[in-house]
Amino acid sequence: MDFIRLDADDNVVTATHALQVGVPVEETLTTGLIPSGHKIATRQIAEGEQIRKYAQFIGLASQDIAPGDHVHTHNVAFRNTETAYEFGTDLRPVDPVAEDRRDTFMGFRRESGRVGTRNYIAVVTSVNCSATAARRIADAFGPEEMAQYPNVDGVVAFVHGTGCGMGGDGEGFEALQRVMWGYARHPNHGGVLMVGLGCEMNQIDWLLEAYGLKQGPLFQTMNIQSVAGLQRTVALGIEKVRAMLPLANEARREPCPASELMVALQCGGSDAWSGITANPALGYASDLLAAQGATGVLAETPEIYGAEHLLTRRAVDRATGDKLVGLIRWWEDYTARNRGSMDNNPSPGNKKGGLTTILEKSLGAAAKGGTSPLMGVFKYAEPVAARGFTFMDSPGYDPASVTGQIAGGCNLVVFTTGRGSAFGSKPAPTIKVATNTEMYTRMTDDMDVNAGDMLSEGVTLEQKGHEIYNMILRVASGEPSKSEAQGLGDYEFVPWQIGAVM
Repeated sequence: MDFIRLDADDNVVTATHALQVGVPVEETLTTGLIPSGHKIATRQIAEGEQIRKYAQFIGLASQDIAPGDHVHTHNVAFRNTETAYEFGTDLRPVDPVAEDRRDTFMGFRRESGRVGTRNYIAVVTSVNCSATAARRIADAFGPEEMAQYPNVDGVVAFVHGTGCGMGGDGEGFEALQRVMWGYARHPNHGGVLMVGLGCEMNQIDWLLEAYGLKQGPLFQTMNIQSVAGLQRTVALGIEKVRAMLPLANEARREPCPASELMVALQCGGSDAWSGITANPALGYASDLLAAQGATGVLAETPEIYGAEHLLTRRAVDRATGDKLVGLIRWWEDYTARNRGSMDNNPSPGNKKGGLTTILEKSLGAAAKGGTSPLMGVFKYAEPVAARGFTFMDSPGYDPASVTGQIAGGCNLVVFTTGRGSAFGSKPAPTIKVATNTEMYTRMTDDMDVNAGDMLSEGVTLEQKGHEIYNMILRVASGEPSKSEAQGLGDYEFVPWQIGAVM
């Protein structure tokens, strides 16, 4: 098979491998070299005419395109979406699994009623100025000491580059406070130490007051200026964490319903196969989670741009759909006032993998959300209060996006990639799904699932969806994902910085 047609109404097909000149493609011949995953015109496309893939608009022909021509950035132009939105017109109710047949995983039940998939002690910073102290505190706990606490997954420092030089209110400040609260009360944390400087804009005391957080044996705070310097702060911090370890170690895994899972649906380093193999397979797994009463959280608002109309049709009500459209309008304004374009995404790597415009990339990315109704739309790092398929506002930058999803409550991440992203996360582990067999074979130490065999070996969407779902249950129960086994996640905590740096 030299190419794939995704819909009868498309005027392009996708090459399954690199093609030479003169290869038959439907009723034409290729007119030049076609890289794997790239598009081929199947008929004459006039300048200004729509390019269609997935039966959707992905761009305009910037020049006349002949049958058999390579269709890519050299002859396709981007145009902002001009969509008349429909709301709730494509609702496919979830058929819930009977209570007595629901799946379970081995998780950590917390006093809050939430369930964790890991049991870390977190050292969370309020500001960049306390980052060194936090890292030195976490680094003090090596393998020999941690071996005494087999039920604790580690001590992790969550440090970032903001927290001061910002307004004390508004979008940026509120988003950072939500991130801090989300990590401070995340179910994958058995204990938390928050470390600040003391004079920063992002005051720890304000967070405690705003969210009603109370200090106790497993939740402590400290400021460098109050403790009297960096070295004393590090020493006191080590002492505080050391006191938490035996308490956190008392936690035990126990059977928990799959409905307690909240899974971040992510992609990065996408290619043309993302929307054909891995993303639809993850979408199928997302529907399986919804049937269990669990939650899937799609994010990366710029990467649903051009596909948002498909999601509004699945909105459970008009208010939910309007919230999603409002995010799209915010991002159009945000990029315009910063003299950017929604089409600044896709990246050069995405384009090399066959993706031409953000509209094409988004249609593939949205497939991670399956077919279930859209039950809620949430701000960046806002607690996700709905079950089933949901959406969270975030940038398309993977670390910032996943940070928001974890803060919102996600206790696991599934991340599809075509180019080969080396991403991992803490405290919620990341499962990586390869879109193509060539990359999976080349990066087998990093990839957990190969969705490329949907093309190379005829594995069905249902089979691959179940494979991803079953791996979610295993990793949630403690099986390490490949990125987790390599220790990734210490540097992927990146709160989204919104607004002016002053």
